Amino acid sequence: MKIKKGDKVKVISGVSRGKVGVVLRAYPETMTVTVEGANLVKKRVRPTQQNQKGEVVSVPRPIKIEKVALLCPSCGKETRVGYKVNEATKVRICRKCSAQL
Repeated sequence: MKIKKGDKVKVISGVSRGKVGVVLRAYPETMTVTVEGANLVKKRVRPTQQNQKGEVVSVPRPIKIEKVALLCPSCGKETRVGYKVNEATKVRICRKCSAQL
């Protein structure tokens, strides 16, 4: 999976189209990612001992990886991920400006 936790991405299709956020969690087995501030759903929270009142909170749900594009930190454009092998390590690079991600 080419997109990792902590990457800055832009949603390119769906209800949250155009929103930019950070990947909170990646799910390689289902090829989905959870993006901060995108694909929000309302979740009802029941009252507990600490929280006496029940409430409705917005929670981000996972998005298919095909619906997000990685934003390069150096050039700031949407990009695809390439790989480069440096001696014994494999690093991700931006396809547009060749900067290391």
